[in-house]
Amino acid sequence: MINRRHFFKSSALAALPMALPLLPNLAGAMPAANVPPMGKTVKFFGDGEMFEPGDYIQLLQEIHAANPITKDRYGSGGAVEALEKKFATITGKQKAVYMASGTMANQLAIAALSGEKSKVFVQDTSHVFRDEADAAQSIFNKRLVPLAPGQAYFTAAQLQEAIESLPEQEVFSTGIGAVSIENPVRRSQGQMMPIGEIEKVSSYCKSKGIKLHLDGARIYSASAWSGVPIAKYAAHFDTVYISLYKYLGASAGAILCGDKALIDGMQHLMKVHGGSMYGNWTNAAMALHRLDGVEQRMKEAKLRGEEVFVGLNKIDGIKVHLLKEGTNIYVLELSKNIDGKKLQASLNTKHNIRIGMPDKTNKVHLSVNETLLYHPASNVINSFKQSI
Repeated sequence: MINRRHFFKSSALAALPMALPLLPNLAGAMPAANVPPMGKTVKFFGDGEMFEPGDYIQLLQEIHAANPITKDRYGSGGAVEALEKKFATITGKQKAVYMASGTMANQLAIAALSGEKSKVFVQDTSHVFRDEADAAQSIFNKRLVPLAPGQAYFTAAQLQEAIESLPEQEVFSTGIGAVSIENPVRRSQGQMMPIGEIEKVSSYCKSKGIKLHLDGARIYSASAWSGVPIAKYAAHFDTVYISLYKYLGASAGAILCGDKALIDGMQHLMKVHGGSMYGNWTNAAMALHRLDGVEQRMKEAKLRGEEVFVGLNKIDGIKVHLLKEGTNIYVLELSKNIDGKKLQASLNTKHNIRIGMPDKTNKVHLSVNETLLYHPASNVINSFKQSI
């Protein structure tokens, strides 16, 4: 057990008064971790480091000691305002606003862009269509029109055909409010829409006066794997949402960027829908801190992953490949004579490397993220060799 007296003595608790109520429980209930060798854990899942509570608090203490964190009040001022300004610059938009979740950012953006018009075109595999509890339909009176079933993205030609065929298919016109694009797509294992196709969609939508929203929860992955800057992606959209916990380490939160007039109206909408919270500084401070250098870390992780997978592909019984139009998710195929369950257990307990459980065909997805930078490529490769 953690020594309570030593814990309080050695922690910079004065830096985090809001965290104090949590610490006695942590100190009294957390057993010492049975940490495998080699220190930090490589996690071949997720988009980045997801901190445990104790690590999160410790890092916030270090951030506060180096540069005191200033709190916000209902999203105004402090670390939240600093984060919003930084994202506005990164995306090239006039203004940004902190929101409680990506679902809220997507839904409020689409509703605001659409106005009274009801139709919103989306990918069939998109988060907006599949994973937001039909909020667009049940709360915002929007009719989501899915395109390209089972595919990561639709083409500009498919969108144009769907829109221009509406007069033949429907008697009453209710108007096209917006087009929403998720890039990359979680349900399609991180596959992304090529920038050339985005440009075609954007050009067509502008010619028709249709607004465009980008669900860019994982846009940093798309940028690292495609080489396309964040601002270039964002330039083709009226609004852009980016997650704060996918690779920036925050425990929650989202940023929505767009024109000043639209973003200024979001505070009222957030209040109406229960998303106006008194204090958001713990998440904003973490994201703001880890935002520095994130693009470089993503690029380095991509290169490290490529180095590791070249080595793994030289091992008998292992094959690793990237999906078409893929980002950070690769497919690991194991031969029938390799016990995937035992391989997973060995990597975990002996080498501090986490992978998912292989499926019935002995395949598992490996997500490349910055935790891969914790171990040299040669160590990861040798860990697989030894585990097999």
